[in-house]
Amino acid sequence: MNLAVRDIRHNLGRFALTTLGIGMLLMIVMGMAGIYRGLIEDATLLVDRIGADLWIVQRDTRGPFAELSRVPDNLVYRALAVPGVESSREFVLHTIQRQRGRERLRMTVLGLSWPSDKGAWLPLVAGRPLQQNHFELIADRSLGLRLGEQLRLGKESYEVVGLTQGMVSSGGDGMAFVTVPDSQAIQFDRAGEAIRLERAGRERRAATHESFIKQPTLSEQLAGPTSELPAVAPPDISAVLVQVAPGASVDRVAEIIGSWDDVTVHTRQQQKDLLVQGMVDKARRQLGMFRALLTIIAAIIMALILYTLTLDKIHSIALLKLIGAPNRVILGLILQQALVLGALGYAIAYAAGSKLFPFFPRRVVLTDADLVQLAVVVVVISVLASLLGIWRAMRVQPNEALMG
Repeated sequence: MNLAVRDIRHNLGRFALTTLGIGMLLMIVMGMAGIYRGLIEDATLLVDRIGADLWIVQRDTRGPFAELSRVPDNLVYRALAVPGVESSREFVLHTIQRQRGRERLRMTVLGLSWPSDKGAWLPLVAGRPLQQNHFELIADRSLGLRLGEQLRLGKESYEVVGLTQGMVSSGGDGMAFVTVPDSQAIQFDRAGEAIRLERAGRERRAATHESFIKQPTLSEQLAGPTSELPAVAPPDISAVLVQVAPGASVDRVAEIIGSWDDVTVHTRQQQKDLLVQGMVDKARRQLGMFRALLTIIAAIIMALILYTLTLDKIHSIALLKLIGAPNRVILGLILQQALVLGALGYAIAYAAGSKLFPFFPRRVVLTDADLVQLAVVVVVISVLASLLGIWRAMRVQPNEALMG
């Protein structure tokens, strides 16, 4: 009978609890790798889904995901006039937080460039794309909204006409999709009292300005909303998305647009790299440090447990040496126990993680490469952890079996 299996049966309770503890530690290590993968997928999800070849953003900025970007809406038509551009559309993105009953509702609102973009590219699991320019909304399931529900945002109510799955922002917030005008109305919504005070301030300044004194009719125009004043430009958008025509050079189009003094242009891959290297970089390094520390802790715990199990077998090991058992038998006993401990811990980690990870607040993505890498790490730390027990077993003298 295999000595390692027999010894495990003899100390089954302790071995089972140790395996469970190692499994939980390895589950956390596995989860941290999955959270990192999830961070990258969430950060680059929208860029991949939209599929734009070029992103035109405010000069010297890294785009609407990394920092504030403001460009005029007429940039859409300027980009469309560039040779090689097949289409261009507006892009508006911002995050809001509202109270929905007793719950806090936080979402990232994306403006779709109506009518060229109705949200047909979204991964809808229920409902339909937008069919009108106002007051319709597509929401991700993570927001907890129901199909047909009326959601109050700003001064208007929006009907949920479609539901998506897995559409979240780089910050992990569920996304909602409306048209660009509705997105701007939500973004720049102001309370009625704030609007009244702004109008009063304009009227007070006009009363002392020479131009308004000479032309009293100008003062009447100040009573309207800011968006209707002829001297006030329409709200800016976050970016302009450009689709390059088939056969045209993306680099050439990017070079032409990049020569403009008021904007910066990023290719799709550059936008993804900026997201990963900027927003995700610190989280990646922090998760990597915790993952390394937990792996070291798991190795130390395994080493101590195997050392303790070896101490409990000192008399048995001495007896084996006394009857002439070769060292490879004793070495195999401890090494096999370490490998069984690591393998069972890995199996527990995978089984528990598969059940628990879907309930985590952030997406956990387990890739085959990460699972194989962790399996190799578990084998390595199992072997290294067994060295302490092997070292102690090799120092046992055969005559210790006669000492009681």
